[in-house]
Amino acid sequence: MVYNNDHMAPGAAVGMIADSPLAVHEHPLDMLSADEVESAVGILKKAKELRDDHRFVAVYLQEPPKQLMLNYKPGDKIDRQAFLVVLDRSTGKTFEAVVNLSSGSVTSWTHVPEIQPAIMLDEFEEVELGAKQSVEFREALAKRGITDLDLVCIEPWSAGYYGDDDQGRRLMRALIYVKKSKDDVNPYAHPVDNLVVIFDLNRSEVVRIEDTGVVQVPQTPGHYLPSAVGPMRTSVKQLDITQPDGPGFHVQGHQISWEKWTFHIGFTPREGVVLNQVAFRDGDEVRPVLYRASLSEMVVPYGDPSSVQYRKNAFDAGEYNIGALANSLELGCDCLGEIRYFDVVMNDSRGNPLTLKNAVCLHEEDAGLLWKHTDFRTGHVEVRRSRRLVISFVATVANYEYAFYWNLYQDGSIEFLVKATGIVSTGVLPRGEKSRYGQLLNTEGLYAPIHQHVFNMRLDMDVDGSANSVYEVNTEVPEDNPTGSAFYPVETLLRTEQEAIRLTDSTTQRYWKIVNHSRRNIVGDPTAYRLHPSDAVTLFAQPHSSVAQRAGFARKTLWVTPFSPEERHGAGEYPNQSRGGSGLPAWTAANRGIVDEDIVVWYTFGAHHVVRLEDWPVMPVQVFGFMLQPYGFFDENPTLDVPANSAGHCHGSNDNSPEGRMS
Repeated sequence: MVYNNDHMAPGAAVGMIADSPLAVHEHPLDMLSADEVESAVGILKKAKELRDDHRFVAVYLQEPPKQLMLNYKPGDKIDRQAFLVVLDRSTGKTFEAVVNLSSGSVTSWTHVPEIQPAIMLDEFEEVELGAKQSVEFREALAKRGITDLDLVCIEPWSAGYYGDDDQGRRLMRALIYVKKSKDDVNPYAHPVDNLVVIFDLNRSEVVRIEDTGVVQVPQTPGHYLPSAVGPMRTSVKQLDITQPDGPGFHVQGHQISWEKWTFHIGFTPREGVVLNQVAFRDGDEVRPVLYRASLSEMVVPYGDPSSVQYRKNAFDAGEYNIGALANSLELGCDCLGEIRYFDVVMNDSRGNPLTLKNAVCLHEEDAGLLWKHTDFRTGHVEVRRSRRLVISFVATVANYEYAFYWNLYQDGSIEFLVKATGIVSTGVLPRGEKSRYGQLLNTEGLYAPIHQHVFNMRLDMDVDGSANSVYEVNTEVPEDNPTGSAFYPVETLLRTEQEAIRLTDSTTQRYWKIVNHSRRNIVGDPTAYRLHPSDAVTLFAQPHSSVAQRAGFARKTLWVTPFSPEERHGAGEYPNQSRGGSGLPAWTAANRGIVDEDIVVWYTFGAHHVVRLEDWPVMPVQVFGFMLQPYGFFDENPTLDVPANSAGHCHGSNDNSPEGRMS
C-alpha cells in the first residue's frame, strides 16, 4: 500500500506569510475551521439541550478511519466529523460526542464515568479570582506581610491523585507567587512557599488552604528584560536568511511537498502539530514511511520530597492541552527566513472558536554538511550541504516554554526535537541552607528543584506499507575472540507487546529497526527505518509512587502495539486526577502479536533537569529529541543527486584559494 499524493501539485502556489483559507477543505485530514467548530457546538447544543453548565473541553477533527484514508483519492466523498469533550459542571459528568458536520447530526454521545477531562484555559482565571475571595487565603497572606492582592500571582497546577481527593471533585492545586511591584515581570523570584490553595473548579470554591509554615519571601528580583539587565552586547551583527528564488516547499491547503517528501499537517489541542501520511518519492514511486506521528503525552515530575514540591508532576498534554497553549509566532524571532505560517482553530470553554494566528511555522534551514569527500590523490573535492524542512510550534505552559520541531532531511531522515526554555519553577529554603534536591539560586534561599521532562511519541509506522515488524539490535562480543577486537550486531525480533517493552542500553549501542518483510532491498534484506534512541530518559520516581502509577509510559523507553484508533495517548485518554494504570501498561497487558502487523511504536525521551545557576532567571534552551533514519530503505545514498551550491555561495569544489577557504 502506498500513499496517493496525486492531488499534491508540484507547482502548488506558496504564500510567504499568508494563511490558508480555513473554510476550504482540500483534504479530509484538514483541521476544523472556525465555522465548523461553531457548527459542531451548535448541533450538539440543540440535539442534547445543553445548558450554560456544559463546558466544551475540546473540539477538533474526528479523523476518518485509517483504512479509508489509505485508499483515499481526490474527489472521494468523506464526511466531515468533529470530536467533542463536554463537561457538565452541575453534575461533574464528562461526555464524548461525535458530530457529523456533513449531515448536521450527532453520531454519538457517550458518558465517560469516573474521569476528569483536561483543564480549560478559563479555569485558570477562575482559580485566581476564587482564591482571592477566600478569607482564609487572605489571612494566610497577611501572616506573611502580603496585603496587595493585585501583586499576588496564583499559578494553578493539576491536582494529581494522592488518595485524599476521592470524592469526584474537579480539583486544582494552586501555588503562590508575589510580584514586588506592578512592573515586576518575574514573580518566580518571589515564591510564597508552604502555601497551597486546593480549589474545586465545578463548585468554584476553595476546598482548603494548606499552610505548613511561614518562610520569608525572597526579595531579590529576577530581571531579564533589556531595561533591567544593562547594556546589550554590540558584537552581534545582522544575519539575514534569504532565498532569492523563493522557498523550496510547496503548499496546497495543509498538504506539503518539499524535495522528495510529501505529508499533511494537522493540529489538535492535546498533541499540537500532527504529521500525516509522510512519504518519500523514490524515483517514480511514493513510498510511505509514517501514517501518523504526534506527541502522545508528557509529564514533568519533580524530585524534591518536600510537602509543596513532591506533588508537582504535570501532564502538560493530557492535563493542560498543550496545543491549545500555542504561541502566535513572530517573523525573525521564533522563525527566521522564508516562512509559511498556518493558523489553527481551538475553542474556549463555551464552545466559541478561537483562532491562534501563526501558530505553526514552516521553513527551510541550512543543516551543515550533507556529505563530502576529498580524493587525497588528485585533490578533487565533492561537497554537498544539507537542508532540512522544519515544522514547528511553541507552547507556553505557565513558567516553561516548549518549542517542538519536526525536521525532515534530504536523505530520508526524520527528526523530532524539543527545545525547553522559560523560567524554572522555584521554592524557598531556610537562609543559609542548601538542599540535595535542588539548586540554590541566590543568598535568600531561592532554589529550583531537580525534575525531569519526559515525552512520549506515538509513531504509527507504515514503512513501505502497513505490515511492519520491530527488531532490537544489540552489539555483542563473540566468546571466541582471540584478538580481543571482534564485535558484531545481533538482531532480535520482538514478537509480542510484552517482549517489546524495552529500555535503552548504551553498553550494547542498542537501537530498534522497523522493517517490512515483504519489501527487500538490493542485498535481500527487508527495507527498514532505524529508531536511534538519543536522549532516552525514564522516570526516577519509584514504581509505587503516584506519578509512576499515572505515567507508566515513562518507566520504559520503547513500547510497540498493534494499531488501534482508540489507543492514542500513552497515559490514557484522561490522566487528570487519574489513579494510574491506564494507557500503555493496560493495553500491552493483552500481549498481542506485533509481527507483520499494522503497528504503532511509542518512544520515551526527554531531559533530566538538574538545574544550573545559568538557568536563572530565564534558562537557555535545552535541546533533546530523537531521529528516525532509513536503514536499508534505499539501495544507496539517496542524496547523490543533490547539486552542489551555486557560485556566490560556495567557491567550487576544487577552489583551494584563500577566498575559497574563507567561504
